[in-house]
Amino acid sequence: MENLRKLRMDRGLSQQALAEKFNLTQQSIYKYENGLAEPNIETLKSFAVFFGISVDYLIGGSDTSSWEDMLATLSPTEKEIKLLQNFRYLAPEIQDSIELIVDKLKSES
Repeated sequence: MENLRKLRMDRGLSQQALAEKFNLTQQSIYKYENGLAEPNIETLKSFAVFFGISVDYLIGGSDTSSWEDMLATLSPTEKEIKLLQNFRYLAPEIQDSIELIVDKLKSES
């Protein structure tokens, strides 16, 4: 959990200070940061809330540290919004046909 070290250092916290905030030992924080042990789910969630980040970022599954950054990557583009708006005005049978076409194209790529 390399990101834990970065987050802790960005806050100016020692391993001991972070450990005390979560009723852990300094050795536990050391082990988490160096991949020698893994925190339980509740501890992961507590770290995420404390640092204002996602658990995914904390464990290295994402490069984005904040919810805002993650949401920005999920936000539709202007082109996607326009397509959706136009799609909603189509008759249901045409929507079904478009869905089949998109599914086929997706499976071929």
